[in-house]
Amino acid sequence: MGRSVQKGEASMSFTDSEVLQFVAENGVKFIRLAFCDAFGTLKNIAIMADELPRAFECGVPFDAGLVRGFAGSTPADMVLHPDASTLEVLPWRPQTGRVARFYCSITDSAGRPFAQDSRLLLRNAAERAAQKGFTFRFGAKCEFYLFRLDENGDPTTVPHDRAGFLDVAPLDRGENVRRDICLTLEEMGIRPVSSHHEMGPGQNEIAIEAYDPLTAADHCVTFRNLVGTIAARNGLSAHIGPKPLPSWDGSGFHISLSASRDGRSLFLPDENGVLPTEGQSFLAGVLHHIPAMTLLLNSSAASYERLGNHDALKDVGWSSIGRGQLVCLPMPRGNSARMELRSPDNLCNPYLAYALVMAAGLDGIEKGMALCAPDRPTGISLPDTLQQAAVLASESPFLKTVLPEGTLRAYLAMGLR
Repeated sequence: MGRSVQKGEASMSFTDSEVLQFVAENGVKFIRLAFCDAFGTLKNIAIMADELPRAFECGVPFDAGLVRGFAGSTPADMVLHPDASTLEVLPWRPQTGRVARFYCSITDSAGRPFAQDSRLLLRNAAERAAQKGFTFRFGAKCEFYLFRLDENGDPTTVPHDRAGFLDVAPLDRGENVRRDICLTLEEMGIRPVSSHHEMGPGQNEIAIEAYDPLTAADHCVTFRNLVGTIAARNGLSAHIGPKPLPSWDGSGFHISLSASRDGRSLFLPDENGVLPTEGQSFLAGVLHHIPAMTLLLNSSAASYERLGNHDALKDVGWSSIGRGQLVCLPMPRGNSARMELRSPDNLCNPYLAYALVMAAGLDGIEKGMALCAPDRPTGISLPDTLQQAAVLASESPFLKTVLPEGTLRAYLAMGLR
């Protein structure tokens, strides 16, 4: 038997030689070199295992000009470099001729980092925050629908069940699918915190444990790929989009964030229920920038059919006592406290989403922004349409400083077309 790789944190690192040894000992024959386009869609190039040493040394070239959101890159020829710390054997693939996956960084042929590599953007944002003494950990609650297939095996919009919130079997027919997803996540070193049936028929939610920013975003990309794979294995179709059924609840990607500076939580109130000053300013920064950030957190026309309907709030505000606001502070567990941003959906790029939330909060701290009163109307709301979101984004100096020019241009082109 070969060695197993225990994963979970980006701080765990493997040398190239250790990875090559693992691949040889564990019957891995195919390697997926994975990355995301500008909009968070998973892409990959597959190579044979004996090509991995050359991939570590030289990278694997690809035409970035044909990747959505990368068009216009100069030069168009880019290179994928596997991140050895992200090695993962895909448990749903055959155990004979096993398949391993690496997430990759992107450079040009001269080795210069590709500015529109969203994974690099998040890595750099986390490193800058760490230099200032901040530590961030991101978790997520991911909602999705399970639909039946037609006689040709194509997806329908017929829900897998008619169950409701927190229902159990036999009403809840998604229980075994969620179980398969959670067990597979665990096998890959990703810890699911909880799972349950959501409000809509056939709608489900799985919450993922908090990790450092880069690891957390990698896990979200893995989760989205895994959900569709496990659903198909069960003869179903998974839909992670924001509003598949017009009359029912949409599906969100609720971002959970814990933050500390020099070991002190930003979101843990004192004995009088008052948040630390930096925590207040962090929340104020997120609330101040969220209308402009919405184009990237809600990047499809269907996103705006979800916002403002059922529990998907679009009024900008916050609460420390419940989930009735766009931003909420769930009850602390001991010395662990967090904020939750409820507007994003699963079509967002998690690398960009996490980088933007950190940058918005830190901007609030740097500028000493004052936090509005909780549980009260602010008179500010999220945009009503994708086009309105694009206009707000185009007018935001903040986005121009945080995002690469090519990335912002790609989103604006999508929203204003």
